[in-house]
Amino acid sequence: MRFPFQKAFLLCAMTAMGLGSAKAQYAGHISSYVMDARTGAVLSATDAELQRYPASLTKLMTLYLTFRALEAHQITLDEQVPVSIHASVQAPSKLGLVPGTRLTVEQGILGLVTKSANDAACALGEFLGGGDEVRFAQLMTQQARALGMTNTTFRNASGLPDPDQVTTAHDLALLSQHLISDFPQYYHYFNVPSFYFHRRMVPNHDPMLKIYAGADGLKTGYTDLAGHNLITSAQRGNVRLIGVVMGAPNNTRRSMEMVSLLDKGFADEGVAPQPLLHPVAPSGVLMASARRRGHFRHSVLLASSRPMEVADAPTAPRRYGRISHHGAAVRMVSARHVVAHKKRSRHS
Repeated sequence: MRFPFQKAFLLCAMTAMGLGSAKAQYAGHISSYVMDARTGAVLSATDAELQRYPASLTKLMTLYLTFRALEAHQITLDEQVPVSIHASVQAPSKLGLVPGTRLTVEQGILGLVTKSANDAACALGEFLGGGDEVRFAQLMTQQARALGMTNTTFRNASGLPDPDQVTTAHDLALLSQHLISDFPQYYHYFNVPSFYFHRRMVPNHDPMLKIYAGADGLKTGYTDLAGHNLITSAQRGNVRLIGVVMGAPNNTRRSMEMVSLLDKGFADEGVAPQPLLHPVAPSGVLMASARRRGHFRHSVLLASSRPMEVADAPTAPRRYGRISHHGAAVRMVSARHVVAHKKRSRHS
């Protein structure tokens, strides 16, 4: 006969196993999906309906709702977004926003597509949700249903861990397709190599922009439970593909998997192959020599098996310079510039 405290112990153990099962079952187990962005034709799918943690791929829906509000003239790119205490204390990756300050909608967009800034995502979510990120997450889920994302639930604007925040490779491909087709005038943001925020350069995390011919967006994502996630859109000739990789064990495997999937997809569509712009090096290769040289090249960003985090913005920005829509004040910089490196970023 089990005593009550034994039942309680078993219940707690089962609950803990349930919360940790995603890592045990899915970390390193890859789900993938490739589709023709124009026709919607499915070119390949592996466990594409398996619910996964989206990590920062969640930010694609935050961006979708931001673009929708811009399109409806409910907000403007120059509109000021207040930074709450809640937004400022979000875990990295982040811009280092300080409560009581403001940033523009456009700076928020750029913070999401480059550094995958959780504080900027939360600030945008609160702004669009009437001051409540929970309300905004409900709007995110409602929009997901409207787009046909039947296996997706959102709980926050950033993708920081929540056991109830789940999606699938298929659903994220649908979201990406709609981002491209519904808001083509804003899609260029995903291809921004970097921008300056409070006099600091913020580079784009997306490795595919540097290595794959025709790649022009969309997003990376990582948490311990989610693994290494990536969505890439690439166009060659008249063919545009969308690829989704979820749950890769490291950055290198994530990039290599995406390259392989897109190469096969373009071949199936009758598009001639093209060489990589830069090689995908094995995990850890070149890291020591890069440290000796004091800088990091393209291949190093791809070589690390750990998520990379660029230099944070100052912890106490006093004001934010305007960034124009057409880039007059957005300084595009080459990846040859020195990028600060932290040993490990928690969520990218």
